Amino acid sequence: MENFTYYNPTKLIFGKGQLDALPKEVQQYGKKVLLVYGGGSIKRNGIYDDVIGKLNEIGADVFELSGVEPNPRISTVRKGVGICKQEGVEFLLAVGGGSTIDCTKAIATGAKTDIDMWEIVTKKEKVTDALPFGTVLTLAATGSEMNAGSVITNWETNEKHGWGTPNTFPKFSILDPANTFSVPRDQTIYGIVDMMSHVLEHYFHHTANTPIQDQFCESILRTVIETAPMLLDDLENYEYRETIMLSGTLALNGMLNMGYRGDWASHNLEHAVSAVHDIPHGGGLAILFPHWMEHVMDENVNRFKQLAIRVFDVEVAGKSDREVALEGIKELREFWNRIGAPSSLVDYSIDESTVELMAEKTVGARPEFGNFKKLTKQDSIEIFKASL
Repeated sequence: MENFTYYNPTKLIFGKGQLDALPKEVQQYGKKVLLVYGGGSIKRNGIYDDVIGKLNEIGADVFELSGVEPNPRISTVRKGVGICKQEGVEFLLAVGGGSTIDCTKAIATGAKTDIDMWEIVTKKEKVTDALPFGTVLTLAATGSEMNAGSVITNWETNEKHGWGTPNTFPKFSILDPANTFSVPRDQTIYGIVDMMSHVLEHYFHHTANTPIQDQFCESILRTVIETAPMLLDDLENYEYRETIMLSGTLALNGMLNMGYRGDWASHNLEHAVSAVHDIPHGGGLAILFPHWMEHVMDENVNRFKQLAIRVFDVEVAGKSDREVALEGIKELREFWNRIGAPSSLVDYSIDESTVELMAEKTVGARPEFGNFKKLTKQDSIEIFKASL
């Protein structure tokens, strides 16, 4: 493996009733709080009232930004930045899933600079500060509750980019699996696909001697594959929600990729699709990831063979390495389809007419992308067409 430094300052507060820790955590940073959330589900399920009650315990002066989109937009970020600057906000609290947290990271950063946040998201400008923020997670998916990354969409230019700084780790994240009971079945499915995709992005690399990291990845994948069908049959089962929630956090908090760098081309491809068509991130990944795997498999067949054997129990007798690898990819696709994830871009009414535009978006920042195998615009076109 390669040399590495692991750093993660986020305080993870996990389990039933852990919202009780909120007042103590928030009051360390200030009482002027911007509460950031999405479309209003936290008001319907009671989490909003619970959070407000806890903030009232410390006499917090609460401002609100609601309506964060599933693919959070720079326009919403700018609105939040304006509130922070106008009201002198000292702390931000994201209550929701990865989109809400990603948006909060951008607002916290933008509040400490006069630079427009899109210049920072697109890496044209750098910043060295951000307002402190915490999270109350209500959707297991992205892992944004324990990492510094964020993905923001510019709908006016049809661009979607990932970014992050050392200042965009949450100060704390409160994860109560009971707060995910009301997540609808389709959103639960998308979250499962997303966290599995994060593990798979780590898994495909060429660095030698990573047996510990490999088995970390494989164990999470096997656990999610075992738990997901049971959860989808019993959406308010605490133990199943607990397992899936922790899996999502571990999938992208930096632990799995110590000593090597994963691929991330599939996320680049999906960002291009949802920048143009605004589809659910997990749905796009379920469609695209297996086609990326088939497209790049010959770069290192043994890596795919290992996945097929260790995660999907594919039998090897009488089969070539390539046949075993392909069967593993087929098992992944069939698992995602079996739990209800989409299998084709046509499922989102996407046809060949926008393939060229989506392919252009994949190389908008640089002519090649991905680490397992460098991909070009032409590769994007081929993967998109295979995904129709």
